Amino acid sequence: MSDSAADKGIGDGTRAVRAGLPEPVKYEPTLPGPVFAAHFHLPGEATGPYKYGRDENPTWTHLEHAIGELEAPGQDGVETLVFASGMAAISSVLFSQLRAGDAVVLPDDGYQVLPLVREQLEAYGIEVRTAPTGGDAQLDLLDGAKLLWLETPSNPGLDVCDVRRLAKAAQARGALVAVDNTLASPLGQRPLELGADFAVASGTKQLTGHGDVLLGYVAGTDAAAMAAVRRWRKVVGAIPGPMEAWLAHRSIATLQLRVDRQNATALVLAQALRERADVTGLRYPGLPDDPSYKIASQQMRRYGCVVSFTLPTRARAERFLDALRLVDDATSFGGVRSTAERRGRWGGDAVPEGFVRLSVGAEDPEDLVADVLRALDESAR
Repeated sequence: MSDSAADKGIGDGTRAVRAGLPEPVKYEPTLPGPVFAAHFHLPGEATGPYKYGRDENPTWTHLEHAIGELEAPGQDGVETLVFASGMAAISSVLFSQLRAGDAVVLPDDGYQVLPLVREQLEAYGIEVRTAPTGGDAQLDLLDGAKLLWLETPSNPGLDVCDVRRLAKAAQARGALVAVDNTLASPLGQRPLELGADFAVASGTKQLTGHGDVLLGYVAGTDAAAMAAVRRWRKVVGAIPGPMEAWLAHRSIATLQLRVDRQNATALVLAQALRERADVTGLRYPGLPDDPSYKIASQQMRRYGCVVSFTLPTRARAERFLDALRLVDDATSFGGVRSTAERRGRWGGDAVPEGFVRLSVGAEDPEDLVADVLRALDESAR
């Protein structure tokens, strides 16, 4: 990690463009290509950084440095590990830190795979407590817990909790704190600076931003805890391919450009939707009248690219999605092409049948807003 790239005083765009680049070598590329290797030359004693492809890879190393510089610029003692997917990263923290008899506090309004995670944790004899993200409700469940898991903003409801407050309370009780930072991205929020022990995210989403890479990561400040996460990755083998890691690193260079465009357009779209009588339950943390705005403004630097709202019925929501021309009916979020879906089709989310999660892409704002408003009009007929 170069000193200049780690300098906390530089801008987000400069940091993203240069994050994780190795020291320049004459006639070598600025970003080395992916290293495809299951094993490395290893004569004599097994010393050195690269021994076997399940443990380490030079392409991962560059990417891990890049993500670490974004999640915790200028902060010493931060380690980052990359994984094959966001769920691999989430699982690595939960299952490396918890044992039978431990208690964990999860959000009950988080990512829709968390109920499956709960079943597996409970099968291993781990007590799972849940509360909503909004209102810092998880605060009441901390006594005796080993780990507090936060997801802020929550997916798909976009509630926000006070990371500083919850982290301080949890750590005072001896609990570790992990924050799923997927929806915010490291340019929107830095959980480690807010007091968390782990920042966890799906790099599949806005970090890479093109809908073509599955990736996850964990960044942490506790050396012993991160050693356990690393060991879990080795045992489970939940590792990214070198091509995926290289594509992710390449994509980070445009992160600030994409994030700023998407955030600005998301606010414009949310403001337009606020004027619609047929839209209810509108949520975007960047709206001054949003319930999450106050706390989001205290801990977030950007509010994200996702807007959620509810249409009167399931049929209306489906007609709306069918009428869109610039928005793909697809799951996931954070990509350069806008996507939307009726979230209730998956189950697992406590949302109305007409609930829509819309992820704003990099299209021209006026084009995207016009398309959404036209689709709303057409779907009302």
